[in-house]
Amino acid sequence: MSETSGADSPFVHYEVSDGFAVLTLDSPHNRNALSSRLVGELLSGLERAAADESARGVVLTHTGNTFCAGADLKEALDADPAAAADIRTRWMIRVLRDILELPKPVVAQVDGNVRAGGMGILAACDIAVAGPSSTFALTEARIGLAPFMISLTLLPRTTSRAAGRYYQTGETFDAAEAERIGLITVAAQDAVAEVSRLRGELRKGSPQGLAESKRLVNAALLAEFDRSAEELAKRSASYFGTSEVVEGMTAFFQRRPPSWAE
Repeated sequence: MSETSGADSPFVHYEVSDGFAVLTLDSPHNRNALSSRLVGELLSGLERAAADESARGVVLTHTGNTFCAGADLKEALDADPAAAADIRTRWMIRVLRDILELPKPVVAQVDGNVRAGGMGILAACDIAVAGPSSTFALTEARIGLAPFMISLTLLPRTTSRAAGRYYQTGETFDAAEAERIGLITVAAQDAVAEVSRLRGELRKGSPQGLAESKRLVNAALLAEFDRSAEELAKRSASYFGTSEVVEGMTAFFQRRPPSWAE
């Protein structure tokens, strides 16, 4: 059963269905942005799934029309910029690495908007299925930042031409394009049905067979992750609190173009 308790309902629900731990992001007030609470519950859910003998794998999905909107900018603005930036980069490292290292397949089931940090989470998953309502964008440059931490998973998964374009333009693209550039595995007309089919295929693999196969696939990615994470964390943190980022975030909340785009 999913864990719910009225007003205290969690931001990440955990249930086991058909042999898979299903983690559902459910923070509609901020479009599943990566707040301290959501990140903490997601990390706990991944840890629980890793130890859950009844779960052969993990499905990561969402309620509402947004899988994940990226960082919780309001929470970031309300805190000390330098301290908040450091905490958030550490969170992202943990989330991405936990998904990559989890000894079970992680399948993303998306049918909605994916932005910024949500893109890195999607890229960390072993298999990503997106439905027809899905849209994707890397909008960091528009608020004075860059996709620092999420590059740890995005760059190994996507083509360099696509990264060069979407990192800088911030354009929105659809599921068919996401499949073409390698961000997702399948652009499906029915994401739920396709994930159900894939679960059936994954259940044919033994637990150790799945775990070792995942280790082989992710070995080079994790090695580069560990080489680059600390440097990227420092670079990311150094930009929070700069005049351009303050202007970019302020403009975002005021629903106006930032000064450089006027």
